[in-house]
Amino acid sequence: STVDLKTPSVKQMFKALLGNDQAMTIVITIVLFNTATYITSNLLIYFFKYDLGGSNWTGNYTLFNMFSGGIQIFAMMIFFPLLRKAFNTLKIFYICVFAAIGGYVILLVMALAGLKSVFPFFVPGFFIMAAVGILNVVVTIFLANTVDYGHLKNNRRDESVIFSMQTFVVKLASGISALVASICLAVFNIKENSDVAITYSTLIAKIDDIRNGVVETISSNSVIGLRMVMTLTPIVVLVIAVLIFKSRYILTDKKLGEIITELKAREA
Repeated sequence: STVDLKTPSVKQMFKALLGNDQAMTIVITIVLFNTATYITSNLLIYFFKYDLGGSNWTGNYTLFNMFSGGIQIFAMMIFFPLLRKAFNTLKIFYICVFAAIGGYVILLVMALAGLKSVFPFFVPGFFIMAAVGILNVVVTIFLANTVDYGHLKNNRRDESVIFSMQTFVVKLASGISALVASICLAVFNIKENSDVAITYSTLIAKIDDIRNGVVETISSNSVIGLRMVMTLTPIVVLVIAVLIFKSRYILTDKKLGEIITELKAREA
């Protein structure tokens, strides 16, 4: 048997998305969450190179990234199912957001204290990346909830439109965070390489520095600016995301139950 399906136009797709206020709320929330995380990840290499420093800063940077990635995956696979046994998704959402904010506060305090060992930074890394991993699951659930809401409101199910936005918003957040990071680097005069042109004399000097364990440095004002942007900016963005989410998202478990009941009554 065959079924004739009418493919929606681009205009109809955007109309369906804009007509679903709950889907738009989640999309905005995802953009803000990812922007906060990507700002830190984009600036992290400069933090390890110029702030944490040390002749083995590249090894510490790699080690930290391995730890963070592992915690994120572990949180999605283990922590979320455990939390789900005790809390609903809304409570898990708020727990993770405040855990991430707390992680950024700890990161800022440690950076301002001038710690030079990578291992203490595993603590804020744990809170931030575990929260990110769980939030990736939670917002996907919230997106699924908006499909039923849109079905009730607009009399059509737009799963493909809504879930395709998840890829788009990740790209959008990546672009915004890259812009913020580039502005930070420009304002505080932080460069990936301190020498634009490598001459014979500068090359010899770099080789001597490597042998003697000397690392490149930047001014103290640049270091402080880097610390502030990679911690305070994500905190502000996360707070804005929570305020928008709390004021606009209405799909509680009770509300979803009512929506499903009404949809079943329509089909009966």
